[in-house]
Amino acid sequence: MNKSILVLKGDGIGPEVIDQALKSLKAVCKKFNHRFEYQEALIGGVAIDKFGVPLPEETLELAKKSDAVFLGAVGDWKYDKLDPAIRPEKGLLGIRKGLGLFANLRPVKIFDELVSSSPLKEDLIEGVDIIIIRELTGGIYFGEPKGEGIKDGERTSFNTMIYKESEVRRIAKVAFEVAMKRNKKVCSIDKANVLDVSRFWREIVTDVAKDYPQVELLHMYVDNAAMQLVLRPKQFDVILTSNLFGDILSDEASVLSGSLGLLPSASLSDGKIGMFEPCHGSAPDFKGLDKLNPIATILSAAMMLKYGLDMPEEAKAIENAVDKVLKQGYRTEDIFKKPNEKLVGTSKMGDLIAEKISKDN
Repeated sequence: MNKSILVLKGDGIGPEVIDQALKSLKAVCKKFNHRFEYQEALIGGVAIDKFGVPLPEETLELAKKSDAVFLGAVGDWKYDKLDPAIRPEKGLLGIRKGLGLFANLRPVKIFDELVSSSPLKEDLIEGVDIIIIRELTGGIYFGEPKGEGIKDGERTSFNTMIYKESEVRRIAKVAFEVAMKRNKKVCSIDKANVLDVSRFWREIVTDVAKDYPQVELLHMYVDNAAMQLVLRPKQFDVILTSNLFGDILSDEASVLSGSLGLLPSASLSDGKIGMFEPCHGSAPDFKGLDKLNPIATILSAAMMLKYGLDMPEEAKAIENAVDKVLKQGYRTEDIFKKPNEKLVGTSKMGDLIAEKISKDN
């Protein structure tokens, strides 16, 4: 099978972790007799340096012609003083909007071997398996009007949290479809006791739930959800929420595993194109040090195979390889906790996982 993948290595440690994931994809191609054609383009800070904008038109056009987009990370401290309209993060928001990537899937699954890496007690964290479904192209990040002005003689700034019914319905449908393949539980997060838009969100989600009578639907206020994620995380299966709340809660949930370096993500559209990236940032202070964990990016490659290229068996090969390498005691610095574990760098961890894919039957 031939597939076209656009590789956006981005900034900071992005190129390093992407290179490790490409090793695993190469092993998958050899094992399953596939051919992936890679193209590279620029996004984020590296695009600003060359083109003056975080998302060149050429990058977006290449993305639209690809079967999937594989992203490292964007951002660097040196761009913090730029106009917000042209900072690296605008490239990320732009490509999400340009590809119609409205559904962000962030799994938080605790590896048995890494239970002790979590800051929570082992009995709370053992067996946690959550997926957060975050609406990605609406809400307060994209709502209009926004900006600054003068009100009552005082300088004022404002953003608008706004959702269309169609936007809520389509993300709710994704959550219920995912739940049907898991434990048939959806917890929808809002702030319906205060916000009109959240009451609207709750009403639409409840209506969509009628099409999925097998799925248990629970509504929870966002402040309570933030507390419950650390008090009783095992109560959650599928979490459905808006752009702003999903941004915050998914970062909180990432701490459950003990490291952002373990958590992948997928961003999906109504069409064929998805974008796949680790949950962590570009970590520019660690660029070139061969220290950071590539597993989140490698598992993002597995999500690309599963959700973007319809290759579930190939995705499982990567997931199994990661699990076996961890079982053998190999750890990068972020998850290195015990004296009997084997400390390795970014590149070595990538090699070990790729080798395991190649050798396993």
